[in-house]
Amino acid sequence: MIIRSPPVSAFRSNGLSTVCLPCLLSTAKPARRAVTRQFSQKSNVKAALAAAGTTTRLRAEYFSGNALLERARLSTKRGALTPSISESNSIAAENEASKSPSTTAPPPPTSTHDLPHRRRQAARRAAKEADLVLPANASSNLSTSAANAPSNSIRRLIPVLLSLSKPRLSVLVVLTACASYSLYPVPELLLPSATDTPSLSPLTLLFLTTGTALCAASANTLNMLYEPKWDALMARTRNRPLVRGLISTRGAALFAILAGIGGTTALYFGVNPTVSFLGALNIAIYAGVYTPLKRISVINTWFGAIVGGIPPLMGWAAAAGQSATHGDWRELLLGEQNAGGWLLAALLIAWQFAHFMPLSWSIRDEYKNAGYKMLAWVNPARNARVALRYSLLFFPICIGLCYYNVTEWSFAVASAPANIWLLRGAVQFWRLEGQKGSARSLFWASVWHLPVVMILALAEKKGMWQRVWRAVMGVPDLDEDEEDYLEEDEEEAVLSAREGQVSPEARRAAITLPGR
Repeated sequence: MIIRSPPVSAFRSNGLSTVCLPCLLSTAKPARRAVTRQFSQKSNVKAALAAAGTTTRLRAEYFSGNALLERARLSTKRGALTPSISESNSIAAENEASKSPSTTAPPPPTSTHDLPHRRRQAARRAAKEADLVLPANASSNLSTSAANAPSNSIRRLIPVLLSLSKPRLSVLVVLTACASYSLYPVPELLLPSATDTPSLSPLTLLFLTTGTALCAASANTLNMLYEPKWDALMARTRNRPLVRGLISTRGAALFAILAGIGGTTALYFGVNPTVSFLGALNIAIYAGVYTPLKRISVINTWFGAIVGGIPPLMGWAAAAGQSATHGDWRELLLGEQNAGGWLLAALLIAWQFAHFMPLSWSIRDEYKNAGYKMLAWVNPARNARVALRYSLLFFPICIGLCYYNVTEWSFAVASAPANIWLLRGAVQFWRLEGQKGSARSLFWASVWHLPVVMILALAEKKGMWQRVWRAVMGVPDLDEDEEDYLEEDEEEAVLSAREGQVSPEARRAAITLPGR
């Protein structure tokens, strides 16, 4: 833009015919240069103080957690801009310098975890919401010890075979069978007054434990033989012997066959055929039904629970066979006198759901990546409902054990706190669907619930403390009193018959007396 001056002008003396607009505006700059210089000097002083580290220690990031203060701080920055051209240019330049990547001042952090108390709160919150931390896997530990042993040695073979057997699961199966065997009501036929054996046969118990352990080892080995390539995809199972190549597939199959044959044979000849059939059925369901269904449908969990409920039936049938008349499966498993065995089986089935649902929820992503159909990731809400539903069954089951004279009625009261504790964990697991540590609480509640209930049932076995009291105090049993009374009557009848002072009825009774 050009401004032409009039013929008579103050600028004609300088010999200039025109004056450009920048030159005209430059005449006004000295008037404001002092203000600009003063403002820039203040900015330089601030920058020098910041570089020297003498600024205030209360930086803006300490208040970044408060959204109202953050908005107020930003609005203050926007309101500090003046309409003047020089001040706006200076502030714009200062803002550009603060946004440049070469500046040494770090940007305000987006997270509030820099402060110590914020970090502590975050750690507590993370620990509360963390997934379930499972205990160390016994099979993995045995595989590690076997890998460190020399190849083709007995030091490697024994840990490998134990790892194939899933020792913790096999021990649980054996203990539930033994508990049911011990809870069977001892009939009068086996009382000390009638026989020299004070209780159920220890030899039968030995065959029961051995055969049940071998059947469980066979079923678990067949399970590992079916899914080594999928076990390699999960952290819990990738250290198993077949995955690591510590034993060949042929060797594992041979062990499974021998264990299955040995277990069923020991149960057949050492216990009874019904228990042997139940052991073979358990192998078939676990290895032939449950294992393949894991990749097909969520119904696999129910078949796995049935597998857990069969060992108590085995223990009950083993005890019932010692006083049976015919010894067939109807006499050992059916009838009102065998209701206690079915109640113990129901107890283990219900416990399987309360235990497995939170366990599977904690590793739901691994199950999903491996292709296993589990409710934990297919339908988490239903997974929690199933755990709650079966946790409610413990109350009627414990009352049923008292009603059918397996335990004393005090067992219903003694087991109530353990059942309430488990139910409380199941309610939290259902409400939160496994979040905020509810899965961890229910899992560990189930771990302690089963042994507590079983020990209480054994301690409250029907008639046990009465027999202990009579044995300690020397009080004869009722059956012995009745036997002594009958023996006295028999002796009087014999004496009367010898003296001839006896009626025909008494003479006939004396003639038919045993051993006379």
